[in-house]
Amino acid sequence: MSEYFEELKAVIRHLHGGEATHVASVPVKETHDGMTVWEGIVEAFDPHGHPAASRVNAWAHETENPERPQRHIAVLHLGPVTSPQQAVQAAIVNQYRGMDEAEES
Repeated sequence: MSEYFEELKAVIRHLHGGEATHVASVPVKETHDGMTVWEGIVEAFDPHGHPAASRVNAWAHETENPERPQRHIAVLHLGPVTSPQQAVQAAIVNQYRGMDEAEES
């Protein structure tokens, strides 16, 4: 398994507890008013033994902050989040609201 998947599994373990198995790589492009807000590959994982979520989506992307050059995100499928696209949307909304609880750098 790639080093990238291992990084994401470590983030999932840290943020949500437990292990997870990678199941898919999903391309996502999020736009707003015709402009691309985020584009990349979201990795889907099945968490082992999570009490409420059957899936967790995780990804990393580069930032413009030299002190935090990479940002890791892990979003559980809970409530309105039931797809990789919705996970990206939730992360974007949380970032702009200043609520980065599903993040690790």
